[in-house]
Amino acid sequence: MNKPITPQGCTNLKLRQLTRIVTRHYDSFVAQSGLKNTQYALLSYIVKLGPIRPGDLAKRMQMDASTLSRNMQPLVTQGWVAVGAGGDARSRLVEATDAGKAKREEGLVAWKQAQTVLNEQLGVERVALLHELLDGCIASLGEEADVTR
Repeated sequence: MNKPITPQGCTNLKLRQLTRIVTRHYDSFVAQSGLKNTQYALLSYIVKLGPIRPGDLAKRMQMDASTLSRNMQPLVTQGWVAVGAGGDARSRLVEATDAGKAKREEGLVAWKQAQTVLNEQLGVERVALLHELLDGCIASLGEEADVTR
């Protein structure tokens, strides 16, 4: 008789452990472009979704507005992102500059290298299964899909 499958340990802890390992992996590649992994992700969202209101961007990235503002500041300082006037006097729009689009493309090359190496280390089938599992979990929890690719 088969014993029922039951989770062992804390799901949050296991996910955080995996996330730390994977983040370090991607950081080691994306750093070659002069970006942190978090900056690359934010710049990717802005390139793909912009011009976009900061509040809408924060919602799409599942972060609060103050975190978005703090994370966006270095991108603005580097001239990769511009924050301009929106549709009315109280609104703002965020968009990537030409330099930001070029930096995102540079980061994309490094990100693709990181993805290729990870696929080799884990095996393409395992990565595909992991993506399927994660996408299902994200959908079940009602969250937005990733646009960094």
